[in-house]
Amino acid sequence: MSKPNSPTRRGFLDFLIAACSAITTAALAIPGVLYLWPAAKGGGSQKVEVEGAKSMAIGQSKTVQVGSLAVIVVKQRSGFCAFSAVCTHLGCLVKWDTGKKQFLCPCHAAAFDEKGKVVSGPPPAPLVEVSVKEVGDKIFVSTA
Repeated sequence: MSKPNSPTRRGFLDFLIAACSAITTAALAIPGVLYLWPAAKGGGSQKVEVEGAKSMAIGQSKTVQVGSLAVIVVKQRSGFCAFSAVCTHLGCLVKWDTGKKQFLCPCHAAAFDEKGKVVSGPPPAPLVEVSVKEVGDKIFVSTA
């Protein structure tokens, strides 16, 4: 007569090794897949009011957050303009220099003119322009 099929020590260790291998594989694969999978973009455009924009002096700037994007709004003689504050080189945040009338990147000495075009430095593209709307006494910036 043969013995009933009972669990063995070797069978238990085989199961334990297989389970640990599966957990380790999943723990390594999931972050890799999430890194390669494109992040879902927010639903359409977002609009934000620029507080105190009407009281800004010509040449003065203000940074606002539009969703996940930092935006610099500059008051010029012809009206308001707005650009993404993210440098197109490596993603550093640029600042507006009123005296030079340029957007300056502190990371690699990049400079952009008042229209967002590259003046000097390594950026491959101009700053991304953001839509500005004047509605009565309020100024709105929006991303599309």
